[in-house]
Amino acid sequence: MKKTTKEALRREIRDAVRLVREKNPMAPSVTNTVTINLVANAQLAVGGSAAMVYLADEGEAMAALGGAMYINMGTILPVYAETLPRTAKALSEQEKSWVLDPVGIGVGGLRTSLLQGFRADKPTIIRGNASEIIALATLWELDDGKTASGVRGVDATDSVESARAAAVALARHTGGAVAVSGPTDLVTDGKSVAWAEGGSRFLPMITGAGCSLGGVAAIYACVARPFVAALTATAIYNYAGAEAEKSAQGPASFQTAFLDALYQATPEAVGAQPFTLETVGK
Repeated sequence: MKKTTKEALRREIRDAVRLVREKNPMAPSVTNTVTINLVANAQLAVGGSAAMVYLADEGEAMAALGGAMYINMGTILPVYAETLPRTAKALSEQEKSWVLDPVGIGVGGLRTSLLQGFRADKPTIIRGNASEIIALATLWELDDGKTASGVRGVDATDSVESARAAAVALARHTGGAVAVSGPTDLVTDGKSVAWAEGGSRFLPMITGAGCSLGGVAAIYACVARPFVAALTATAIYNYAGAEAEKSAQGPASFQTAFLDALYQATPEAVGAQPFTLETVGK
């Protein structure tokens, strides 16, 4: 297999940004009710189209209509016991890309049961913080049992580096990609690991930064392979975060400036974002 190079990835990132602007793809979401507004606005800002669904038949219908889909576990409603398995199954049967954000993993029986079910109907991209990624690999019995997750509600207490093995294992299991958010972001397809720099100190201070990143990754998954989609979403967030911080007076003005920066980001600017690339051993 031809080795992935940084320059080849940069070309694919630029193409993904450009194609989304040109095609306006739709990536529907079953997402966190606390952050639904920012998820939709971020998807629109990068050039995509948003649709938020709750009911099981809606999820199945949107799986067929969208180019990809986003499932976020942040706020679990009783109806999701039917909606999420049916939606994931439909996506799997139609070979559609979808993004999973395992927010709150370990909290409650329904959430745990649903996340366990996704082991079979595999997500194309998994996005989370370090603790969530470690916990999901443990739930799916993909880790070596040596790393315990430090999930604390929606927050991480583990370092991104400590989640590297779990992220690689998850990516190899799904055949897709895993993105781990933190001070330095990690994106892997199980064969390569990219470490991406940038962002802003304000990103952890606005509700929905991580959730909306998952939604944007789903937009890019409509036009790019999983590794490129996850890395493009990470790169545009790092770019927009740094740009927004230049004029922000605090979290509120940052959020407004951040959406504007997502909207204004060019393929060249996103493709030029710094990252290092390493090959993963067997």
